[in-house]
Amino acid sequence: MASHPRPISPHLQVYRPQLTSIMSILHRITGVFLSLGVVPLVGWLVAAAAGPTWFDCAQQVAGSIVGRTLLFLWTGAFFYHLLNGLRHLAWDAGWGFELPTAYRTGWMVMILAAILTVIAWGLGYWARGAF
Repeated sequence: MASHPRPISPHLQVYRPQLTSIMSILHRITGVFLSLGVVPLVGWLVAAAAGPTWFDCAQQVAGSIVGRTLLFLWTGAFFYHLLNGLRHLAWDAGWGFELPTAYRTGWMVMILAAILTVIAWGLGYWARGAF
């Protein structure tokens, strides 16, 4: 064995970030964000069960600029996590490991997640008569 200490595994400082590594990290972050987003969702459901006064309060919080921003980000995280999860299922089946395919599907996941988020919010506003 060599007497000089060497790292056990490659460190982030050794490699430059690649699309696949960034998407893996983002997948984990969106999973945590989705889990944390369940707490206000449950609070909203409890407020709905508690009566109109509490529900109106919860609606005001959700309808504020901060509330809508968090809901928008939560929707984006949902679609990203969903589509990237499907991509991982394809990998589990042995499809998509080639580097060009991995990059193509990675960009597709990010673009489709953005498009689906905007469509979902557009449909939501349209259903409420905003346009």
